[in-house]
Amino acid sequence: MQIGIVGLGRMGGNIARRLLKAGHRCVVFDRSAETVGALGRGGAVPALDLADLVRQLEQPRVVWVMLPAGEVTETTVTELGRVMEAEDIIIDGGNSFYKDDIRRAQTLAIRRIRYVDVGTSGGVWGLQEGYCMMIGGDSSVVEHLDPIFDALAPGRGDVSPTPGREGRDPRAERGYVHCGPVGAGHFAKMIHNGIEYGLMQAYAEGFDILRHATAAEQPEAQRYDFNLADIAEVWRRGSVVRSWLLDLIAMALAEDEKLSAYSGVVEDSGEGRWTIMAAIEEAVPADVLSAALYARFRSRDDLRFANKLLSAMRNKFGGHVEPTGKHG
Repeated sequence: MQIGIVGLGRMGGNIARRLLKAGHRCVVFDRSAETVGALGRGGAVPALDLADLVRQLEQPRVVWVMLPAGEVTETTVTELGRVMEAEDIIIDGGNSFYKDDIRRAQTLAIRRIRYVDVGTSGGVWGLQEGYCMMIGGDSSVVEHLDPIFDALAPGRGDVSPTPGREGRDPRAERGYVHCGPVGAGHFAKMIHNGIEYGLMQAYAEGFDILRHATAAEQPEAQRYDFNLADIAEVWRRGSVVRSWLLDLIAMALAEDEKLSAYSGVVEDSGEGRWTIMAAIEEAVPADVLSAALYARFRSRDDLRFANKLLSAMRNKFGGHVEPTGKHG
């Protein structure tokens, strides 16, 4: 299948590479000519700009936009809407706000351009492991795009289906699912990221307590000098708290138990805030997720070990780099 890809950063570039490896034909564009050239040498067809990318695609055209949420995605989707034609498809695979998806889809529908939102999880490991995808859009359009989603997904691998799933959507067992109409994919991904905040904060606080068990304020008989790398490693094996995030923690602590490469300044990318906004709109209590978001705000003034571990996890799964120049 032929597809255009706009945005060749940490995830967009690897999405193109994974699709090329699966035999799909990719036309690619990024504002970095060097990045476009590198993918061109890897088998993709380079485009000079958005109009050139659209010209090189067969109808009905499919363009996957993989850019940061906000103005850059808004501008790109608007420009694509001007140069694409009826029955063409725009996919937003970034972390856009689901209400923006609904508005964009309604605007594009005037020209009969179809819109699909894909909440994409996998970070910098997606090329190797595959991407978990939560998809929103019209059923017929999602079905048309199935070869793309199937190639990007992890597949069943060695994960056994959950007992009692007989008769349910088999795509979920391969790592992607059609969540509902436009916006549903990014809504599900928004909640996914809100949960991620809570899980990460729980791990970070727990390891911070372990680290401070040697504190002089504790009675001598209650002081413990834990090897955090070994604790993380043993919890990976048979423990009820084992997870991929714990795997990344073990990796970071094995490299440097003091996490000296991290300041502990923890950014939030927006989805955590949107999750709390949705909880307020639905009148659903979200105590843990709210506290985890506020802890990220606090990290910018209170640099504790827990925050360093949060930074380490974000770096390991998503290649996120701490901001510089904002703090002393």
